[in-house]
Amino acid sequence: MDVGAAGFERRLPRLRGLLRRAAFLGLDMEFTGLHSAFPQNNKPSLFDSPAEWYLKARRSVQRFTVSQFGLAIFSNENSNKYVVHSYNFFLFPSTFGVMDAEFTLSASSIQFLSHYGFDYNKFLKDGIPYMNELQEKSLSQHLLAGSWKVCSVLDRDKMKKAIDEVTCWIAAAEEEETMILQDLSGIQMFEVQLVLRRALKNVWTQPLGDNEVIVKKVSPQHRWLLENSSHDSCQKELILMSARGFTNLFQALVKAKKPLVGHNMLMDLLHLHDKFYKPLPESYEEFKRNIHSLFPVLIDTKTVTKSIWKKYPLPRVSNLLEVYEALCSNLNPTDPTCPVIVLASDCSRYAEKKSPHEAGYDAFLCGSVLLKVAHLLLCRSTGVAAEADPSFSEYLGALVKYLNKVHFIRGGVSSINFSGVDAPCRRSPLLVVCVQGWRGLNERHIYQELKALCRFDVKRLSENQFILLSSKFKHARLALRDYKDHPNLQISLYRHWRHSPHVNCLLQVSSIVALWSLLAFILGGAPCHSV
Repeated sequence: MDVGAAGFERRLPRLRGLLRRAAFLGLDMEFTGLHSAFPQNNKPSLFDSPAEWYLKARRSVQRFTVSQFGLAIFSNENSNKYVVHSYNFFLFPSTFGVMDAEFTLSASSIQFLSHYGFDYNKFLKDGIPYMNELQEKSLSQHLLAGSWKVCSVLDRDKMKKAIDEVTCWIAAAEEEETMILQDLSGIQMFEVQLVLRRALKNVWTQPLGDNEVIVKKVSPQHRWLLENSSHDSCQKELILMSARGFTNLFQALVKAKKPLVGHNMLMDLLHLHDKFYKPLPESYEEFKRNIHSLFPVLIDTKTVTKSIWKKYPLPRVSNLLEVYEALCSNLNPTDPTCPVIVLASDCSRYAEKKSPHEAGYDAFLCGSVLLKVAHLLLCRSTGVAAEADPSFSEYLGALVKYLNKVHFIRGGVSSINFSGVDAPCRRSPLLVVCVQGWRGLNERHIYQELKALCRFDVKRLSENQFILLSSKFKHARLALRDYKDHPNLQISLYRHWRHSPHVNCLLQVSSIVALWSLLAFILGGAPCHSV
């Protein structure tokens, strides 16, 4: 189900109720871009440690925004039946008051999402606003100080039109007469009221339905009484709740403390923290602690499936839809204990049509993959099919070694541990390329030379030496074998004592010091002759 700003507040109470009753939640997000090209060295590399990767990703997350948030709410209705409510929330940064966010669009990301049918009109015209705690604090201070203003050009046009209409009407109106302003949406309902109340001391305003405001001409005494009423629709907390928008649902997610399931979900977690909680901290360890506090149980189906592919005769696939289809074909359809997954009647579109890379559909796939993998692991751990319908807690037990282990993208560790210390790095061996008789080579030339055979990240070591690192051991073996007798590129295993510029520099300095010491000893020990 698609949800935009127009219907979000109306659905929020029901969404909160579904979250309270949920067994677990599937999550997926789409962004306006992934990795920023600025600065030039910001691209993630296999040479990066998790902390170094985090600092690069942090800079990218600050430049891009979330365009679509997919949430699949899995409820264990009875026995082994799971009913799924799957939602597509279109988001757009809040432009209320002093807030006017800037973000970047990546051409490749826009092209990719457009290919899969992403509706940018819904993103731009009906995106649900959101803010993090720092932005909310700033807005609250401006409201309290009365320094609130309209920044959006579109909203300013709406304000001007509303003021013109009311000014023309009020000149001839009698006290207690009313008029209605129409065609307002979302936060504009509050902005119009705040502007009119500040500009005209003899009017009062109240919302009427989802997109209308009723304006009444009142006496100063009546106005004072209404302003001090507990039923005022423009109370600060009501304004902040509307301005928070989607962040209200994020806070309900945090409060529910349900297991959160994603596929390759590290970037999702970075954006969750930055957009709806607090700006990302500089410290990688602080980021991990914050996420674990917000979501104590994380399950990354990329981590799980990457592990079980080594143990079970399943196709080696990584695309989420392919993973789902491989598991569907592998599980025994006659097994009565296999989890039954049913889409709720008001969210049934995905039962009829595949929609890859639509956030709500991918969130549904994440949760479905989790249940199927957990059932497979539970059955294989006992050697037989489960005797009774497994509970979700039993499925969690089968997945216990994967909990809070989020897949690490292109790095020396397989996953990031959000509930403890990361595992030690396990890299393929470093290789060193010595260039002979081939002047002017840089990292890109080396990469282009090798990419037909295997893929490496390349880093310059010295004027004619480069370090190679691959995510796969077999690539290192191929390079050593095929470039053994190459006339220009000599590839060998990297030895720190032999190839490190720091070690070489230290050895050269030590040699010079030793030589001077020897000369000083010889000269200082020579006999003196008196004249």
